[in-house]
Amino acid sequence: MNTKITSNTKVNSRKTGLRQKAQLMSASEIERTLVRLAYEIVEKNDGVDHLGLVGIRRRGVPIAERLGRIITRIENAKVPVGTLDITFYRDDLSTLGPKPVVQEKEIGFEIEDKNIVLVDDVLFTGRTTRAALDALFSHGRPRRVQLCVLIDRGHREIPVEATFIGRNVQTTMNEVIEVKLTEIDDAEKVLLMEK
Repeated sequence: MNTKITSNTKVNSRKTGLRQKAQLMSASEIERTLVRLAYEIVEKNDGVDHLGLVGIRRRGVPIAERLGRIITRIENAKVPVGTLDITFYRDDLSTLGPKPVVQEKEIGFEIEDKNIVLVDDVLFTGRTTRAALDALFSHGRPRRVQLCVLIDRGHREIPVEATFIGRNVQTTMNEVIEVKLTEIDDAEKVLLMEK
């Protein structure tokens, strides 16, 4: 793993209480990783027939959209990309502060009998994935569900495993992975932060 230590370790420290420990991925590394993941998704699903990508809000959505564009270029066939808001299905809402307003959103395409790839930025405890599965199955019954993540940082609390992993990063409980995407953050990098 090419971990680049950056000299600016006080980034966001006043706002979040976190200090930047390392930059794990640059914009070009993220792009190369997504291209590799797209090829793996196509190969594992024997093409794009019956394939659908569903991004988990927030940062899973732009990653799923990017993967969809890359797969479309590779296979010369459009792959449906949807959005899943799992807020209502989280079992740890009380730890997240005031309960957010739940807005029921449709995925945007029919998932029945499709090979669905759930897309998220970071796999950590597995709770987000479990909530996403609950939300997904409330929309129908896919043929198969696979998980694709940009970063798998370990520390599972629930038996969840990703089918497609951009990068495995061993972390401590005092470390946080921050994925910055242009669509949301006006930046493009993956950072290892420390409390």
